[in-house]
Amino acid sequence: VQLQAFGGGLVQAGGSLRLSCTVRGTTFGSAAMGWFRQAPGKERDIVAATNWNGGITYYTDSVKGRFTISGDNAKNTVYLQMNSLKPEDTAVYYCALRLRRTLEMSGIAYDSWGQGTLVTVSS
Repeated sequence: VQLQAFGGGLVQAGGSLRLSCTVRGTTFGSAAMGWFRQAPGKERDIVAATNWNGGITYYTDSVKGRFTISGDNAKNTVYLQMNSLKPEDTAVYYCALRLRRTLEMSGIAYDSWGQGTLVTVSS
């Protein structure tokens, strides 16, 4: 399984970005997917995760109401729509796939990772 994340960039506070994660080797709908981020000098943390047909989606408190995880089955691509961005959202963002469809918040539970895409939010 291979994941490729892209869509990061520089945006002003209050702006929006949509990150994409293309999945190869399996279909994302048969797995659980997560988005993580790692800010400079900090550990990698969960941002959002979903087990799709299991009907469970998780967002960390700091992004609730601003970020949305979704997927396009035809493109086998998962998205993270990020609105009302804040400087504290600045980080490298990673998508990750867990072959077992149980929802997990810890990165160690995920089997495959994208390469990361940098999001920088200026004040």
